[in-house]
Amino acid sequence: MKIIFATKNPGKMTEIRSILGDEYEVLSMTEAGFDPEIVEDGTSFKENALIKVHAIGVQEDAVVLADDSGLCIDAFGKGPGVYSARYLGEDTDYVYKNNFILDRMKGLSGEERSAHYTCVIAALFPDGTEECCEARMEGQISEKPEGEGGFGYDPIIFLPAYGKTVAQISLSEKNKISHRGLALMKMKEIIRKWTERQ
Repeated sequence: MKIIFATKNPGKMTEIRSILGDEYEVLSMTEAGFDPEIVEDGTSFKENALIKVHAIGVQEDAVVLADDSGLCIDAFGKGPGVYSARYLGEDTDYVYKNNFILDRMKGLSGEERSAHYTCVIAALFPDGTEECCEARMEGQISEKPEGEGGFGYDPIIFLPAYGKTVAQISLSEKNKISHRGLALMKMKEIIRKWTERQ
């Protein structure tokens, strides 16, 4: 059984392969020969994840997976949320986005800086069955960007239990506690159970 993951993001693919790659051949949609125009116009992470799997559609020899994830900052009314990737413009780099958020958070401290990552993973199985699972990673917005690892908002997500930002922990540590890592572990179990039923 192959897994086709509906993303072109190399950072995501690294994380996904490190969790699922020991049991499955994991391909990005580009590697699998798909390049659909995906319009993520859902109002929730679940809706967007399902839009992505259906853009590829049912495959006879593969489970199609997609995730939608984002940063939810309490002081921003849980924003940018589903708009995290498109926040401040789709082509705006994350250095700018991160510094913009830090500027907006000036003067806030402690719990006022609370935030979490959310990830929903959707699956479309060869028989047309759909499944979804969700996970979160709690943290705070840091005072400044720190760390070279990860991608996206990771340099400004501070993890109090580690005393570091997400960008400062190793990939193996990140996969154990991250929203995507936890959601992928749940999905791995869903795929295993589906396979056993066949």
